[in-house]
Order: sequence, then C-alpha cells, then structure tokens
Amino acid sequence: MNTKVKPANPHILGSQVGDGGTDFAIWAGDASSRVELCLFDQVDGSFQERHFELIHRDGAIWHGHIEGVGVGTRYGYRIHGPWKPEMGQRFNPAKLLIDPYAHLLEGEVSYRPEIFGHKARDGHGAGDLAARDDRNSAGLIPLSVVTANRPRILDRPNTPWKRTLIYEAHVRGLTAKNCAIEESERGSYRALSHPSTISYLKNLGVTALELLPIHHFATEVSVATRGRVNHWGYNPIAFSAPHRAYAATNDPIGELQASVDALHAAGIEVILDVVYNHSAEEGLSGPTYSFKGIDNRYFYRHSDDSNYEDLTGCGNTLDTRNPFVTQIIIDSLLWWSQVIGIDGFRFDLTTAIRDKNGSDLISAILCDPILSQRKLIAEPWDITSYQLGSFPRPFREWNDAYRDGLRQFWLADNASNTSSGVSNLAKRIAGSDDIFSSRGPTSSINFITAHDGFTLNDLTSFSQKNNEVNGEDNHDGSNENRSWNSGVEGPSSDLEIIRKREQLQKSILATLLLSSGVPMIAMGDEVSRTQHGCNNAYSLSASHPIDSKENLYGSWALDWTLNDFQAEVRKSLARLIQIRSNHLIDATEDFFTGDLDQESLRKDIAWFQSDGTELNEQGWADTSLRYLGFAIDARNAQGLFVAINGGLKDCEFKLPGASWGNFYRSIFDSGESIDGFAPVLRKPDETYLIKALALQIWLIDRS
Repeated sequence: MNTKVKPANPHILGSQVGDGGTDFAIWAGDASSRVELCLFDQVDGSFQERHFELIHRDGAIWHGHIEGVGVGTRYGYRIHGPWKPEMGQRFNPAKLLIDPYAHLLEGEVSYRPEIFGHKARDGHGAGDLAARDDRNSAGLIPLSVVTANRPRILDRPNTPWKRTLIYEAHVRGLTAKNCAIEESERGSYRALSHPSTISYLKNLGVTALELLPIHHFATEVSVATRGRVNHWGYNPIAFSAPHRAYAATNDPIGELQASVDALHAAGIEVILDVVYNHSAEEGLSGPTYSFKGIDNRYFYRHSDDSNYEDLTGCGNTLDTRNPFVTQIIIDSLLWWSQVIGIDGFRFDLTTAIRDKNGSDLISAILCDPILSQRKLIAEPWDITSYQLGSFPRPFREWNDAYRDGLRQFWLADNASNTSSGVSNLAKRIAGSDDIFSSRGPTSSINFITAHDGFTLNDLTSFSQKNNEVNGEDNHDGSNENRSWNSGVEGPSSDLEIIRKREQLQKSILATLLLSSGVPMIAMGDEVSRTQHGCNNAYSLSASHPIDSKENLYGSWALDWTLNDFQAEVRKSLARLIQIRSNHLIDATEDFFTGDLDQESLRKDIAWFQSDGTELNEQGWADTSLRYLGFAIDARNAQGLFVAINGGLKDCEFKLPGASWGNFYRSIFDSGESIDGFAPVLRKPDETYLIKALALQIWLIDRS
C-alpha cells in the first residue's frame, strides 16, 4: 500500500489533472474505514494494480493527489464499509468500482460470478444474497480513465421550439448501412458528421438530432444469459462517459465533440436521451459496478431497509431525493452540455426522478443558469406514475395522448370497423390544449412512433407483435398498439395492400406535420423501416451476424438504398416538412382560439364537415364521422385548408366559402404519388373528391 498521498481539492469530484499529477475525489458518505484508489499499469500485456489509500477526508468526500499520474491513467475504487444487506449496506472492497464522475471507460463487462457483491454461483447472479463474496472483480468490469477535457466555446444553432423538428436516431443504426462512409467508421460518432449524414438530415428538414443513450452502458445480466446484447443503451454504467463501442477512434470524446460541432455548423441541434432513473446494477441480485458498492443505501430508493423500490422496471431506482444524487446528475448534464456541446436532453422515465412531495431534481435543473437554457424534454411517466401535462416550463413532454389519438383515428378504428369520431383528433391537431392549456402547444412533443414500439411501417402491417426474437416468449413489449395490418398480417406482395400502406403512412406523417406542437420523427419512418412486427427491438443477438434473422434481418439500421415505396414516403415527408416550414410555423406557435377576427372576418382556425359547413356540437358528438376539414388563417395573403378522410371509402367534400379566400390550390395529396402529383385550382364552395385513407392540403389564396 502506497501511503504517499497528498491532499487534493475536495470540491472537484472525479479526476482532475494538474501540475505533476492528478487529484482524485469521491463521495462515499457511509464508508466506515477507508477508501482505496487503485491505479492500473499495463506491463507485458497485463494490468498491474497499485493501491493508494485516500487518507484525506472532507465530510463525505475522500480525496488525494497522486504525483506522476496523467491523462490516460486507468483507475477504480475499492470502498470499505459494513456488509449488512438487511440494512441496505453492501460494501465490498473485493469489488472494483467505476468512478461516478469518470468521463471515459475502458474494457467490457465479463459476466462471471466475480462481478457480483454477493456469493454468486454463476454469471447470472444466482446465489446467496446475504453472503459477501471475496473474489476480485478487477479485469471483469470497465476501468475508469483519467481525462482532461474542459468546457469550451460553442456556437449553438439555438433553434426556437416553434421551428424545431426532432429526428430520433440510434448512433450506430443511423449510418451503419451508409456506403458513402468508410466501413470502419460506419455507425460511429464520427459518422454523424460525415457530409452524407448531414446532407440527409438537412434535405429532410431536420433541425434537431435526438440520439438514443450514448452514455457508457452494459447489457443486462438476464439479456446476456439469453445470448443477446443491449442495443438501445437504456442501461447506464457511467452517466458521463460516452459509450466507447460507438467510437471509430481511440478518442471518443474528441470524436463526439467534432461531430457535434459539424452538426451545429449545419444548423442542427443535438439532443441526448439520458437515463438517470436507474443504473445497470439492476436489483439486489444484480452486479456491483459503482453505486451499489459506494453507498447502496444512499444512491438507491428502498421500500424498506433491505429491498429496492423499483419504479423503472429495471430492478432499481436512483434516489434523487438525496442531495448528492441530484448533484451527480446536474454535474453530468453540465458536462454533456459544456464539454461535449449537447443542446438538450430527453429524460427517460422522468417521473421516477421526481419527488412526489416536490421536484428537487427538476427544480435544480430549472435553477441552473446553463441547464435551464437547454432544450428539456420529459417522458412524463414511469411504471407506477403517469404525469402528462404536469411538468413546469421550460420542459416539453412526450405526448402519448397525441400518439394514441392519431393511431386510433387512422388505424385502430379501421381495424375494428368502428369509429371514435373526429373530436379527439381535432384536439391533438390543435395542440392538445386540454393537456397544455397554460403552457402553449410547443409544450407537446408530438409523435406517432419512437424507438419503443412499432415502426410506422409495422403499424400499418401488423396487428400483433412478434417479439420472439428477444427470447422472452413474446411477453415483452406493449399489447396496446392501436395498429392495423391493412388487411394482411405482415409482408404482402399484393399491390393493393402495398398501396394502402404507403398511403396510410403518408397520411399519418402529414397529420403529424400539420399539427400544432413539436413534431418528432423516429429514424427510418421516412423510408418505411420495418422491424418485422417486433415492437420492442431493444436487443440483438451476440452470436449471429448483424444482418441475420436473429437481428431483425438487419432492420435495426437505416436503409440508405431505397426501393420505390421507400423513396416515395421519404420524398413525401420532405415535402410535408417544407410545407410546415413555409406556412405553419408562426400560425401554430400559440393555441388557436376559434374566435372571429373583426378585421378579416375569419377565425384563426375553423373545422368543417364534408358539406362545407362548420362543425357544430352535433357534429363533434357524432362518433360515426370519418371526415374532417380545417382551415388555418396564417395572418398573411395565404392560409391552408386540410381535408382528411379516415374512412375506407372515397368521399366528396366541399371547399370552404369565399370568406376564406378567392381560390384554392392543392399542394399535397397522400392519395397521389409525390412525383406524379399535379396541382389543381378550385374556387370556393366547389366539390372535390378525396380518396379513402387520404389527406389533402390546399393553399388558400386571398390576393
């Protein structure tokens, strides 16, 4: 044991490189006897471990300065304290621990009995939970690595919410099939800034790229036992370290910074999906990587002295009611924001990190002068709590009421040959003022699909989920999908079925882009990406080729070579985004009132029946209606009229009267191909045909 340890700065946690050495500091409130810093030197191809006891203590902070240590040094901690599982204390110095403030990790998890704090019989964690295991876990979990990155000057796009269009993507999946990129760099952080990637996003009209989790994560023990690996990344092992497997170089931080800067230069913001509600240490029988060994009782919520309170379905829940847990998250967010350059955060299962008697973490974020200026998005539920509409400004929220409302109208009603009418559809299109009345329509993140659930193609192709590939007997994933197979379950060569699915997808995307709120597109929906009916594609086979049947036929990645069907949907979406940008941005920033403007004698929005008359109370209550028209007054020379036919039969409708404009020019019809579409001119009160399951957009000319 080397005891030549000088005091360090206890106010900077993690590792801090200085003149002649490095400061190390870690919070370990309940450590009763000592804290050891372990440095790992590579000698003749293997690691040798050196121990330094951190004899200096400032309250709960243990710290020390080690001379001769610099960037690239690998390290971990061993925390000594009581092993009293019945009291929630699981200290075990035989287990090497990851620094919660590490910004880079090296190595992978080996699923062996030694990674568990209790005596496990195998790599699954089965064994005696009450007995402490004395086997060394070093070499079986990743090592922390000393870095020296600092906050930097950033040139952010700062796109207003009203102009924001989010594209949710997976780092690897976005570019893995892009042949314009060198094979060694596909699916990496570097590939995010490749000219072809940026051009793709720009041509589509994306203003914000939302990345699925990129913090360093590990595969769940149960998933690894089934021979599969975690693909999505919702299982963090280090909150503030980029996942190393996504790097094309040996410098993940620099690579990620360069890509963020390139996206910023192209006017594209970067939002991270972050998971602060649980960790990869899972339940009591799970492995010991970090928090469980530093202070299990403090870091995790407990239903009693010994058992976890699981609000996440992942085995544990971080206890953000405790000040230092909140501080770790705040510091992590600041690092991603100021060092990497991230512009916003989508918080996974956000209600799990709220205190039911307050909102300590949420308040801390809003009180921070830097974080409060970032884009903040809540997933307003966990497995025990649902709080849609309850988050304070400037938080935005994933609006599943929007998702369900549009799926119900376009798909579920047709699948069941019933009708729920148009009232709920109109509320969602108009910005969900029944949910966000005090905060404005941009509080709603509108989406039809996300990483979790069916893709848009599969919503129109499957009525039943097919999740057998995950090895959970198809019990995983939601059973409430509001999908419709369009008449045939799964893939079809029937041209009529193919045409119907294409039209439905275009109609649904059109509704999304015409709605008040902030639209989000899931990666691949613009090219009809399929997961072959899997609505929970979180895992991949560890033993099969990446494009094998066991890995969803390679559909975890975006197609860059398109067939005619895919090209049609992609071009349609790009056109719809252009229409939104040109005609709807300002009109949908605030809630519509429906009041008559005394100067123009028009309402800011009006809703119409197929006969051209405005919907009255009887019409709103009519659940048999499958047609809805609405006109938007954009407060300029032009407005928009939209005709929606959610039924299975073509129908005629009458355009609004002369008070709305002098003539109407069609600019989009989901019932026609985008290349073959020919605009037509019509006068007020003229009758026109709309196909079944179609949506039309008309430009109203008032000149």
